[in-house]
Amino acid sequence: MTDSLSRDVPAVDAAARMQQAFPGTPAPAWVVIWSTGAGTDAVDDPAVRKAVDSLHGRAAASRGALHEPITSAAVDRALLVRVPLASFGYDDTANRALTTLRKHTLPAALGHLDGVDYAVAGKTAITHDFTRQVTDRTPVVFGFVLALAFVLLTVSFRSLAIPVISIALNLLSIGAAYGVLTWVFQDGHLGSVLGFTAYGGVIGWLPLFMFVILFGLSMDYHLFVLSRIRERERECAEAREAIVGGIAAGAGVVTSAAVIMTAAFSVFVVLSAIEYKMMGVGLAVAILIDATVVRGVLLPAAMALLGRGRSRGRPVAGSGGMVTAPPPEPNAPVSPRSGDPGAVSPAR
Repeated sequence: MTDSLSRDVPAVDAAARMQQAFPGTPAPAWVVIWSTGAGTDAVDDPAVRKAVDSLHGRAAASRGALHEPITSAAVDRALLVRVPLASFGYDDTANRALTTLRKHTLPAALGHLDGVDYAVAGKTAITHDFTRQVTDRTPVVFGFVLALAFVLLTVSFRSLAIPVISIALNLLSIGAAYGVLTWVFQDGHLGSVLGFTAYGGVIGWLPLFMFVILFGLSMDYHLFVLSRIRERERECAEAREAIVGGIAAGAGVVTSAAVIMTAAFSVFVVLSAIEYKMMGVGLAVAILIDATVVRGVLLPAAMALLGRGRSRGRPVAGSGGMVTAPPPEPNAPVSPRSGDPGAVSPAR
């Protein structure tokens, strides 16, 4: 398919002109029919041949979903049937035609035969099945990554609030990148600027790919910032001072990493294939949002709200979270410390 590529590329422009002048036949689906019993052959089975011949009439009654010419050829001990679909490639029309072939036409033609099985392959079928497989497995991957991150953060920081806040902020930046992808590539904005032709969707594997990459990258310097905050807590800094000092200490490293990653991902935007443009725009925008709005504004605000309801005393060193000790009462007697010659014992 050349519809999603820029016509500025000479090869793409030539292919598009050839397609307009000499249009080809629709993309076919390849139906493989074989016998499941030992010693049997679907190629020489008269019942199989009759069922294949009936596909001509069923294609005519499919309301344009299936086209002619339908041809067959013997491959080893199987029968390979070529059935043209209503559209090229991967659009909704092609997917509906594939569904019609799989769920209606083939079961009606071959479903009554015993000892015979079949499968559908082809460009449309491979892309459709791959996208469905990725879509079905995406919630499992999301759940596994989020659960593992929650457990590790809980063990590291000995807090339930910090893992929840961390995961929510990471999902926020990833969700914003998904929204930008939808607005640009699915809705078709900025096509002339970025050099692509929108086809009403986003590559099926890209959301899962972006989630894995972005969650790992953002959690990396997120933990770096949280570690700087915890170091100041252990130095007995107040909650506000620890947050401000930790954010300031990690600002240079986070900014440098964000600039480098954004520049690296932006290289994909200048490539011709729309898949690379989607990946470049999605990753670059996510890194920018995560390093500025999320880490620079939302993270310190969330940490400040987390510590607001706690005691205003000094933090307990080594607590690993915003846990503070209550301040001493006014005029309370001071106990002597071991090794302090200037300490005064309370009157007995």
